[in-house]
Amino acid sequence: MTNPSADDARPAPAGRASAPVSAGVDGAAGAVPLLHLVDVGKNFGPVRALSDITLDVPAGQVTALVGDNGAGKSTLIKTISGIWHQDHGEILWQGKPVHLHSPKDATDLGIATVYQDLALCDNLDIVANMFLGQEPRHFFQVDEIAMEKAAKQTLADLSVVTVRSVRQPVGSLSGGQRQAVAVAKAVMRQAKLVILDEPTAALGVTQTRVVLDLIQRLKSQDIAVIVISHNLTDVMAVADRIAVLRLGRMVTVGPKSQFDAQSIVELMTTGTSARVAPPAGTSQPAGQSSGSPSEH
Repeated sequence: MTNPSADDARPAPAGRASAPVSAGVDGAAGAVPLLHLVDVGKNFGPVRALSDITLDVPAGQVTALVGDNGAGKSTLIKTISGIWHQDHGEILWQGKPVHLHSPKDATDLGIATVYQDLALCDNLDIVANMFLGQEPRHFFQVDEIAMEKAAKQTLADLSVVTVRSVRQPVGSLSGGQRQAVAVAKAVMRQAKLVILDEPTAALGVTQTRVVLDLIQRLKSQDIAVIVISHNLTDVMAVADRIAVLRLGRMVTVGPKSQFDAQSIVELMTTGTSARVAPPAGTSQPAGQSSGSPSEH
């Protein structure tokens, strides 16, 4: 079995009459979302992990993906990251259909995923971790000077000031600093969408603040962010939009202003909430918005 080429991640033949339109958090229509999922589904044998997932991820906004254990969050982000290919539905990147057959395909587009384990090598320093596998060379030798300059500049651009030296081993860093290095690694590789899987899990208050500030700085650089988190306090602190998954279906998606912590918990556990207003012009129950898979 051969590895798919990078060309496989390029736009597929047009199969839609027009590009998707996203309303965004401010309700302004006309902007094409950076990432647009249309009726995406994924099966593992007889088990349907995802059913008809439709989701917009706009550039320069933080989209929080929440749901109970087994809701399908991990399956969804692994599908977006190219680890698994969807069984049906479409993925559109900047308005054009794409096929993601491998993580490299997603990375080539500008999709970077930072998982809970961070995939960092404790015995290597920050510079080596940020360039691992992509070390620049000068006259057939690894260009350590260029690597160090680029690492320092990327961390400075993200206002990461708690790191003593870019040459200290990653194993000596705190949890928040390790998250910062993992995110800086993604940004340095020209990521347009950064997916963060439980970025504040097991962090203290101070370290959590570092990570939340980092998410805001990504947003300020017009980078789209998807945050997967069980911590609703963190979600309400950084999210622009909230998407609620339940049993493999998208219950509802909307601006943060439509939700509070209690309504999110109700949507995660029952699929409905009287505290969330239905879309304008409808009389549907909360959490059953038009076009939502929860109708099916």
